[in-house]
Order: sequence, then structure tokens, then C-alpha cells
Amino acid sequence: MDIQKKLKIFTGTAHPELAKEITECCGLELAKSSLLRFSDGEKSVQIDESVRGCDAFIIQPTHMPAAEHLMEVLIYIDALKRASAKSVTAVIPYFGYARQDRKTKARDPITAKLVANIISVAGADRVLTMDLHADQIQGFFDIPVDNLFSRNIFAEYFIDKGFKNNDDVVVVAPDHGGIVRARHLAVALKAPLAIIDKRRQKANQAEVMNVIGDIKGKKAIMIDDIIDTAGTLTKGAQALKDLGAEEVYAACVHPVLSGPAIERVKDSALKELVVSNTIPLKPEAREIEKIKVLSVACVFSDAITRIFEERSVSALFN
Repeated sequence: MDIQKKLKIFTGTAHPELAKEITECCGLELAKSSLLRFSDGEKSVQIDESVRGCDAFIIQPTHMPAAEHLMEVLIYIDALKRASAKSVTAVIPYFGYARQDRKTKARDPITAKLVANIISVAGADRVLTMDLHADQIQGFFDIPVDNLFSRNIFAEYFIDKGFKNNDDVVVVAPDHGGIVRARHLAVALKAPLAIIDKRRQKANQAEVMNVIGDIKGKKAIMIDDIIDTAGTLTKGAQALKDLGAEEVYAACVHPVLSGPAIERVKDSALKELVVSNTIPLKPEAREIEKIKVLSVACVFSDAITRIFEERSVSALFN
């Protein structure tokens, strides 16, 4: 049977550009659906072609406005299940609420667990995402979760820039929690690793305290999973410059870029900020020359194809 008839890829309104890239990498066309909005703001979904017996994938990152984008993917899941789809996979390139993965003080919610429960109850058979903020979130689900990684995409980019086997390059973890991510890039580039030791005073604010490692006279590459208000990133870049780094680059998977982030990046000591397109870049950010966007479409396409063909997805992690 024609793969187009058995594999259906849908898109919500959060990131149709990425969905189109993914389907093109798969050699398919986007399945037809319509999003309806009522006068009171409520949404509904109309599936405009048969999905009976099909493996359906709905592509929808849950960035800002997170609640609206999350509700949309839940409606899609319900509509596809009621239309007799064989399976429904929620493809969530950026998993919103992931930073609320534990209690940091009394009476805190664990919202990431709540979102996992909601997606499972809605009827999703599997979740496909990228660079979860915390690996333990996979355990919040009672359904399979494939957490893809963007590290090879960033590694290839910096290798193409001539940063591999270069004694003048050092990879920098912006905090202790990012050491594993930074180590992967350091191994790929065969570069040393440094760590920024910082103290966070409160949410969205960080104070750089010290840098552990040799960065003087080197090209430093900071790597993180999320750039939100860009406070951590820009302060870290300035600290690296002040301590003798020749140039400072940064790589971040999810460009949330909220609040003053875009202006901070524009005025920062960064020579270049490399991000992926798990989230659509804001129009004002596209005008900043130092921001470079890399596509994750083919990684998701490979994963979707492997899931559909019941082949291993773990091979993509190497």
C-alpha cells in the first residue's frame, strides 16, 4: 500500500513551516485538516481526509502561548483517535512546561508531570520530542517517549567552520546542569571543556561567579538547551570575554527569546548565536545578523519514518 495512505502527518498552527519541511524530507505532503475558532475563542479541529487505520503524527511545539498550543495538540489527538487512526504520535519539538519538573519549594506544582498525564489521557500513543530540559520527564509518561538530540546538528555546523581539532577552541557549559550537553560537543570537536560556575538569585536571573577551565585567548562555544530571557547567556558571554576569551559563540536548541532577550542578544558580546528551528524565530530576531538558524526537520523526518516502519530510533542518538 502507498506510504502516503498509511502515514499521515498533520500540523497545528504553532509551527507549520517546520511541519512542511519534515513532510518534504519524508517525501510526503501534509495531511489535510482545518482549525476552527469560535467567536468566544474556543478551538475545534476538522480532519479533512480519512485516517482510518493510519499512523498519524501531529506536529506542534508548545511554546508561547503554551496553554493555547497545548490545547490545540490535545484536540488533534482526540479528533484523530475518534476518526479511527491506528496510532497517534504527538510530535512536540519543544516541550513547554518542561522547566517545572520538580518541587523547588513547598506547595509547588510539578506541571511537566501534569502535562504528561493530559497528553496520555487525550489518547496519544507516543510522544516524539527534542532535547527535553530534564531527562526524567520521559518517566512522567506512561507511553513511549523518544527524546531526540540536536547535538549532531550543532557539531556539524562548528566542524564546517573549522573548529574541530583546533587548539584555539573550548566548549563551555553555562552551568553544572549543562555539562553532559557540553561534553558531547567537546568530544565531537575534540576540544577541552570549561564550566561557568554561577549563582541564580531568582527565576530568570543569574549571576556569573567564576569560570572553571582555560579560556584565555580561545574561541569559546557556550551550549544550552533553552534561551529564554538571555540573561544567563549574555552574562556568561561577557564574563568569558572579560576573562580573556578571544571570541564567544553560543548554541541553543530552543530559541524562546522572551522579554528583553532579543535586545540583550543584539547588544551582547556574542559573535554568533546558533539556534534550531524547534520554535519559529520571532520576526525581530530574524533581522539580527548574529543569529543563525539550523533546521531539525530531517532529524524528525528520520525518526517519524523509523517509528512508522517499526525500526529502531536509538540509532539516531549516535
